[in-house]
Amino acid sequence: MLARTHDLAAFTALGLVVVLQPERTVTLSTAIAALVGNLVGGITPDIDQPTAPLWRNLPVGGFIGRIIDRLLGGHRFLTHSLVGLVLFGFASHWLLLFLHPVLGAVNIGYVWWAYMIGMLSHLVMDTFTKEGVPWLLPIPVKFGIPPLKKLRITTGKTMETLLVFPGLVLLNLAVYIHNYQRILEILQRHVT
Repeated sequence: MLARTHDLAAFTALGLVVVLQPERTVTLSTAIAALVGNLVGGITPDIDQPTAPLWRNLPVGGFIGRIIDRLLGGHRFLTHSLVGLVLFGFASHWLLLFLHPVLGAVNIGYVWWAYMIGMLSHLVMDTFTKEGVPWLLPIPVKFGIPPLKKLRITTGKTMETLLVFPGLVLLNLAVYIHNYQRILEILQRHVT
């Protein structure tokens, strides 16, 4: 999937989790940090790809991306597995603990969950692509839905751009329109 599809899928997954959970009090700073964490989680598995947008936007990103690619076993290997999900989960938890003193009133638990939701959404979305995902690494089998590879999505092609991405947009509209009153009440509680 393209980075924009992963971003939207991460945002969609986070929105679904938020509206399906019991109402919680969240500060504006926590909500913003959680959204950023979610979007970062949504693209984290692709750090194993030297041509990923993250590496393209850094001055020496191509060089760093090639090193990271080799360290992580190449694209769609460690970072696209349950082992990678756990490792990045621990690493992001420790990073948030380290940053906590400068984050002030931000609830790092919520930020961590938002990050993990984004990362998991990436793996789920890539399961629908032709390449599949090695969920059970070190078992070298890539899983995909549907099981027939020729029925899966090709990254950046018609199915993704004309069906998946617009479908996620429509799902977001439905979720936020259906839960408009609840979201408005949460926001009003924090403004007053």
